[in-house]
Amino acid sequence: MNSILKKKLILIPGLLLILIVAVGFYPGRSDIYLEIAKNLDLLGRVYKEVAFNYVDEVDPEKFLRAGIQGMLSSLDPYTIFIDEKKIEDIDLITNGKYGGVGISIGLRGDEVTVVEVMDGYAAQRQGIQIGDVIIEAAGTYITPENIDDISSLVKGEPGTTIELRIVRNELGDTLTFNLVREEVIVKNITYSGFYPENSNNVYIKLSNFSRAASDELKKTIKELQEKKPINSIVLDLRGNPGGLLDIAVDICDKFLSRDLLVVSTRGRDEGSEKKYYSVEEPVVAGNVKMIVLINGGSASASEIVAGALQDHDRAVILGTKSFGKGLVQTITPLSYNTSLKITTAKYYTPSGRSIQRIDYSEGSEVIKSLLKESENEFFTDNKRPVYSKGGITPDTTVEFKINGELTKSLLAKGMFFKYANNYYFNNPEIKFSEVNDQKLFTDFKDYLSMEEFNYTSQTEIEIDNLIKSADDKEEIKTELLKIKAELSGLYEKEMQIYKDEILREIKSELAARYLGIEGRVKEQLNTDEQLQTALEVLSNDEKYNKLLNVR
Repeated sequence: MNSILKKKLILIPGLLLILIVAVGFYPGRSDIYLEIAKNLDLLGRVYKEVAFNYVDEVDPEKFLRAGIQGMLSSLDPYTIFIDEKKIEDIDLITNGKYGGVGISIGLRGDEVTVVEVMDGYAAQRQGIQIGDVIIEAAGTYITPENIDDISSLVKGEPGTTIELRIVRNELGDTLTFNLVREEVIVKNITYSGFYPENSNNVYIKLSNFSRAASDELKKTIKELQEKKPINSIVLDLRGNPGGLLDIAVDICDKFLSRDLLVVSTRGRDEGSEKKYYSVEEPVVAGNVKMIVLINGGSASASEIVAGALQDHDRAVILGTKSFGKGLVQTITPLSYNTSLKITTAKYYTPSGRSIQRIDYSEGSEVIKSLLKESENEFFTDNKRPVYSKGGITPDTTVEFKINGELTKSLLAKGMFFKYANNYYFNNPEIKFSEVNDQKLFTDFKDYLSMEEFNYTSQTEIEIDNLIKSADDKEEIKTELLKIKAELSGLYEKEMQIYKDEILREIKSELAARYLGIEGRVKEQLNTDEQLQTALEVLSNDEKYNKLLNVR
């Protein structure tokens, strides 16, 4: 233990030496360096005293790292310490690749479940399916409590092997897979094509902004242009959490004229502003109409793209307000195969607006913001008003919402996911295109009965609460009980009222089982209200031009 402590404590005087030398080179900033040196000394003394003298033995590495996490938690949620166990995450963030077997996992109820199987990798080739419950990875029993460990267990050097034990279907079949890890490349474009198929409109679903995203987009557009002329494009950034800033700039390059400002960033120091311009001739001509779909899950690089195309009136932005992340992070390598992802700047759209929603300096004793933002009015190239702070506001708002409380309850309890697993297990050879909607709906209702699915509507919950509060008022209680009795058939009524959206969720899950990720996206397009509205706007020149203030 003592030898470990000595190794860790070497870091403190080493940092002090650097800071003392730095003071000599930056006399104008001596106060801050002296403050840092003083507090590093204090931190080192506390660390040493606790590590040596605490009543119980302290793990020196975990103790120090808990201190690092504590410090960073006082800043913003994007400034994080990346330890050696998560070093693969850097490759995923920057290059969109990692060593793995090609699965995504999530919690379904209290089970760690495969929720996505990527085409062409070991997991798919050897038969792992969506819905398989992982019970063991590399000899470690997997539970909801240690779900975070499974990522580091499954990921690793390409060419090495990992053993997974899974439970499949209601019969509880236990299967063991020995999978060879490969370099998994995450697709940035999860679906692209002409939609509707007989039209000249292109739909592109961009899900990530890793290093290859711009090249993928350029290749996709060129391949589609070779098939037939493109008259309009719908670029779908809904649910896209962002990625690399320079790739967002490259994406804008494909649609904007050369030498237009795409985004600017400003850091803490004066003179730190950087401006990024479009540098290529666009792949898509300016007369090709364009709509960008966004929602509350569109963040960071997605907002850079949406903001630039909006400010230059190149595209109509449609959907709901974006997330509002206007902060730029830089990944800095540290010692011992660790890294620090730190917020280093704020970014601004071409019109000059910041879209950052939360001011983390507000109420903070640690942060003193030098770049305060307010909700000001700015203008696009065509003099349309746009506003800073709080995300990108669409030019036309179209909400996607689930109307039925019953549908929400079915989703919350994972019934669509479970049913799709059951249906696929019992009908593996059926063609998805031949599935009959009415038979599917009836079969789903039978499955809910078999699973003893219980549903209590919000109205029934409120009536029950009123009955409880009316215990001493017999006349009122009697009337409420009559109302409750009349509501007894509400479940069946809601099943019929919300049949279409229930079927939409069922078929979306089934498409993922039978047709894969692309199949799921394509199936969802058929009932996508935001996309259908976008197609209507694109087909109406007057409406499209009015939204962009084109005269």
